[in-house]
Amino acid sequence: MEPIKTFTSKTVILPTENIDTDQIIPARFLKATSKNGLGEKLFSDWRFDAEGKQKADFALNKPEAQGARVLVAGDNFGCGSSREHAPWALYDYGFRAVVSTSIADIFKNNSLKNGLLPIVVDAAAHAKLLAAPNADVTVSLEAQTVTLPDGSTAKFSVDPFSRYCLLNGIDELQFLLSQDAEITKFENSRR
Repeated sequence: MEPIKTFTSKTVILPTENIDTDQIIPARFLKATSKNGLGEKLFSDWRFDAEGKQKADFALNKPEAQGARVLVAGDNFGCGSSREHAPWALYDYGFRAVVSTSIADIFKNNSLKNGLLPIVVDAAAHAKLLAAPNADVTVSLEAQTVTLPDGSTAKFSVDPFSRYCLLNGIDELQFLLSQDAEITKFENSRR
């Protein structure tokens, strides 16, 4: 995983509320056992028509959205099933943060474990983001803030363990492996 500390990016605005994980990554793509390539299937039913051609009016298909690392979504993002493929697809596409007024708990936890930063902001900050599509924002996991296009900042919180893992670009298993010497020392002291 790529460490997340502080970065600046353009936003992509997807203001639809209650976007569930089946819309993020349709069930027919869940057979994949690798995270690689899932970004191509992100929002597949919204991004592509029946012939597989991009829909020009969809937010991710617009030229100004290319390279954006921050998705600003409507309320209750990531609701629905617990599929881990949803944050995998967002990450593989290139997003490093999703901002909303609320994010479903299971999706939030899956995101934190897979390098995607779920950011919950208040309605006023969210409204500023929605009003400024494709604007630059600065996300700082170090300070736990988002600097909005008007220069104001919005605070967000991340639990300390998830924050540590994201700042260091490691997952839970890598964290445990990094503690091998201490675990071995403890185990040897019990004998």
